[in-house]
Amino acid sequence: MNRIFLKLLLLFTMISGVNIQAGSYGDYTFYSPKSGKAYLVDLIGNTYHTWTFSASAPTGYSSYLLPGGVVLRTVARSGNSFTGGPICGQVQKVDWNGNVIWDFVYSTTTYCTHHDIHPMPNGNVLLISYELKTAAEVSAAGCSQSITMWPDKIVEIQPSGATGGIVVWEWHAWDHLCQSLYPAKSNYVTSVVEHPGLLNINYKTTKDWMHVNGIDYNEALDQITFSSHNMNELYVIDHSTTTAEAAGHTGGNSGKGGDFLYRWGNPSAYQASGTTIFNVVHNAHWVPMDCPRANSLVGFNNKGGSGNKTCIDIINPPYNGYNYSITPGTAYEPPSYTWRHTYSGTPTQNEGHSQQLPNGNTLITMSLSGYIYEIDSNQAVVWSKTISGTVTNARRYTSCYVNGVPATPVITISGDSLMSSSTVGNQWFVNGGLISGATGRYLEISVPGSYQVQVTDGAGCQSPMSDPFVFVGIGEAADGIAGTVYPNPTTGFIRISSTGLENRLFETRVCNMLGKVVFSSNNNYLLDLSGLHEGIYYLSVVTNRSESFSKKIILIK
Repeated sequence: MNRIFLKLLLLFTMISGVNIQAGSYGDYTFYSPKSGKAYLVDLIGNTYHTWTFSASAPTGYSSYLLPGGVVLRTVARSGNSFTGGPICGQVQKVDWNGNVIWDFVYSTTTYCTHHDIHPMPNGNVLLISYELKTAAEVSAAGCSQSITMWPDKIVEIQPSGATGGIVVWEWHAWDHLCQSLYPAKSNYVTSVVEHPGLLNINYKTTKDWMHVNGIDYNEALDQITFSSHNMNELYVIDHSTTTAEAAGHTGGNSGKGGDFLYRWGNPSAYQASGTTIFNVVHNAHWVPMDCPRANSLVGFNNKGGSGNKTCIDIINPPYNGYNYSITPGTAYEPPSYTWRHTYSGTPTQNEGHSQQLPNGNTLITMSLSGYIYEIDSNQAVVWSKTISGTVTNARRYTSCYVNGVPATPVITISGDSLMSSSTVGNQWFVNGGLISGATGRYLEISVPGSYQVQVTDGAGCQSPMSDPFVFVGIGEAADGIAGTVYPNPTTGFIRISSTGLENRLFETRVCNMLGKVVFSSNNNYLLDLSGLHEGIYYLSVVTNRSESFSKKIILIK
């Protein structure tokens, strides 16, 4: 019977165009060709769900599946003033049943969205947009040519109603230019390489100048990365600024306003010495925090491999808090990629996408050929599928992501007990360890420790862990005092600052994301966390008077 089943499965997968090996991650693959449909298929090729869009609103470039089955997608809008590459001008949210629940146009005679978008944790959406600069404006900015140019800007849109959107933050490349040809102009610098935070307006001058094509957001750092086809670079900018600060050179967590915090892939773009690694780059993004190589940066290097082969390159940036270390007058480190996967087939000259997965696998989309495949940590192909048409990106999701997971529970104190915000499905933990039988909404406590709760729904889907609740002693919940830690993010050492600790004894505990105490110290203001793995931690300081404060710590190596 098993042999018959295996033969049938093999026959089915041959018919469906899916190649399956052991070791794939997740349950469903989502993709949306540049047409009027989007698909969610299981690992053996069955179509689990299909979204059908209006024939007059085909997908323009990228699409995302949001938790609960809502599609966020770009639309190739007709009637845009800008033409060329993947011009979009419109973005939509479409629910599970195909209903358009948000339909926003960002297209005029002076600006228009194109290529990628990115969903923000707060429900907003980041858009890449061209903006028109006249020949007179270009000349005034110190360009050696008198031509019309389309530099890029990034806008964060807060959806409003069925078709509205509010620009709540924006960044313009045009605000961060330099040039070394015309001393009388305000953006003149004697040495471009000494100003890596600025863009040399005289590098590869053309109308579609930067051709930004991929964008990602790092919530822990509050930073944005994006890739530029024409510059062969990926960039990082500070999102913690106000829009006014983003137009200048100071402010934000980095203190550098909207200047580039980091750039990589082509040192010649800022007249630095070094090897050019990218040869047409797409899909700049960070490796997610729940994956191996977390917080590394990734680029889809279309023709950068040996013999112009297509490859995916991962690099480890030189993090220094919210900034990135650099020796003045030189290129940003590292000098080359940290990890590379090279595609063995025909290179793709344009587009392309990769997704790093929690089990160490990588899902890769060869966009123009419609080939999607998954490799394991040894770079062996464990899954593949060929589709009809061009698909910019494909993403792998778990069934819990598709169907929705319970909300993160919140712990409050109720007498001598802790209370979960969820009425059912709770499991309590102390110091990272499961408390056997503690599955009710309330947990009576008598032992000091760091408590958390997690919720599991009827489908077996689990919520994220709650924030730790530090309990000091019987009947005592720690009262709050003001305090801070810095630098944060940190590469190892952090300093505690709080006037509330004066004339007090205090204990510091650091818990990992599971709530387990991984570091503790008594009466020390300077802590060395360099022995911990990179990631997100929770620091709690508790005094001998049951006063406390807690902070989230980002450790980057």
